[in-house]
Formats: sequence, structure tokens, C-alpha cells
Amino acid sequence: QVQLVESGGGLVQPGGSLRLSCAVSGRIVSMYRMGWYRQAPGKLRELVAAIASGFTNYADSVKGRFTISRDNARNTVYLQMNSLKIEDTAIYYCKLGVEPSDYWGQGTQVTVSS
Repeated sequence: QVQLVESGGGLVQPGGSLRLSCAVSGRIVSMYRMGWYRQAPGKLRELVAAIASGFTNYADSVKGRFTISRDNARNTVYLQMNSLKIEDTAIYYCKLGVEPSDYWGQGTQVTVSS
């Protein structure tokens, strides 16, 4: 059984910070490309950040504000979000990339509002 469980979402004010966690069971995160995606109502799901052996990658809209990391001992991937903006509001999903299929978490809601 492969399971990805996101946590850490919530309501924050613009300029605030939040850390999302993705706890993975059934696969070792260090062996796979892991990513954070987000989807706002009426919009397409978009890549926010990804991490794999040897690289990290970020959407231009979050560079300098968000940091993706992983703790191999805890088999967990994190997304540290700083200087949050209203446009960051979305459901955030964790993805484990494995061919031919990917695994997704259930999502966690992030709302940035004053």
C-alpha cells in the first residue's frame, strides 16, 4: 500500500508562513521524484516544487519564497512557504513520481487572506 498524507495547511495572512508536510508510506521518498502541486478553483493543477536526487525545481511564481526539502529518516517531504500571497491560495497536493503511474495525496487547503 502506498499512501501520501499531506498536512499543515490552514488560513494565514498575506506575508505569513506555513510549512506543509507529506508523510509517505509504502515507498522510500529518496528513491523517487517528489513534488508539490497546487490547484485553485477553476484552474489547472500546477507544479509548485519538485525534489529528486541531485536537484530541486520551483515554479517561477514561488522562487525565493518556497523551499522543498525531504527528511529521509522520517520519509517525509516538506514545503516551507514564506511571504505568502493571496494568489498562493489553493489545495496543495503531494505527488510521488513512479512510472507508469503516480501517487497523489488527498490535498491540504492553504488559504491566504486578510
